[in-house]
Amino acid sequence: MKQDARQAAFSHLLLSGTVVHEAVFEEMQETLGVFVRPNAVLVVSVDRYPDLALGKPLSWRIDIGRRVVESVQRALQEPFVWVWVAEGVLAVLIELRLEQPIATAYQQATDKIARRIQRYADQQAVSLSIGIGSYCDNPYLLQYAYEEAKESMIDRFFQGNRLIFHYERKNGTQPQWNDPLHPEERAELLARIRIGDRAGAVRLLKSILQKLANVYRRNVDMFKSEVIDLVTGISRGVIEAGADAAAILSENSRFIQDLYSTIRYDKFEQKVCDYVCRLAEQVEDANLSHVSPIIRQAIRYMQEHLQRAVSLCEVAQFCCVSAYHFSRLFKKEVGCSFVDYANRMRLRKALYYLEATDCTIQQVAHYAGFQDANYFSRIFKRYMHTTPTEYRKAKLC
Repeated sequence: MKQDARQAAFSHLLLSGTVVHEAVFEEMQETLGVFVRPNAVLVVSVDRYPDLALGKPLSWRIDIGRRVVESVQRALQEPFVWVWVAEGVLAVLIELRLEQPIATAYQQATDKIARRIQRYADQQAVSLSIGIGSYCDNPYLLQYAYEEAKESMIDRFFQGNRLIFHYERKNGTQPQWNDPLHPEERAELLARIRIGDRAGAVRLLKSILQKLANVYRRNVDMFKSEVIDLVTGISRGVIEAGADAAAILSENSRFIQDLYSTIRYDKFEQKVCDYVCRLAEQVEDANLSHVSPIIRQAIRYMQEHLQRAVSLCEVAQFCCVSAYHFSRLFKKEVGCSFVDYANRMRLRKALYYLEATDCTIQQVAHYAGFQDANYFSRIFKRYMHTTPTEYRKAKLC
């Protein structure tokens, strides 16, 4: 079904609200020759369209558009008009003749129509999700029903495909905001980035994303804002560790725009993890760029097991070399002994906790992988020539 230019203009004027600048509604109907009086708006969206369309030719886009429109046309017996409002997204304006009570009859009628559209789309091998705005018998206010239909679909971010969403008016009272993450969780993520623990950072990040998703399941915008704030903090930490500030800030801007336009949680999570992995690599590369693959493998193993005592023999065995050979090779390439490097790595993590959190010295020792606070304090003073408490005070001044 080809788009009729007059129906497209009619639909656009109603959905944009600009009909009020053109004419009285009945006069516009006469002028355009379109006599539908819509009181319902459905937003019909092709599931995972950005992923499906990636790399596809124009002919594919035309074909999938044809299949969506044919599905709508076959499903609807009521008077309607339609217009494309974005790639893969069709707005359908329907005139329903309803019995009382309106609210119940409207939900039943629109739900039935949406399911019919989905069934016909299934036959066309197209998966659709559909958002439904509130009943609106005033054509000059139909734009609000359209906005509601779009807003209703925001829940699709977490829930998946082939769904039907009815708009639900939100309670006017704003819930009190509480940070769902403990300061230690944020600190641990940033500390792992600081020491170049890419794998550990990504594992923790996935756990944090899932926690935020559970808290903000009904508020996608808040979820995205929290994650973007987290990514911004990570970027800042990478810059402080010596990475190229101009390159990271420029990439950050593009990445954040991309995140806000991402419509599925699984895709969102993958993008965030991939980006944070790239950021962590910049710290890791600075630390490991000059060492052999065996020593790089050893250091990554040490990073991943920093919370417990890891012996030289254990790491040598992991790298499939003798302890004697590994010890000599490590000192030659890194410039210090295995134990010395492990202490320095733990201290880099401890420094971040001392600078960025209010954790006690005992807690800092634990998070950095020292089994005893007294031992931590002795090691700290040996390398930093001051105590953890004095270091923290100096940083706060």
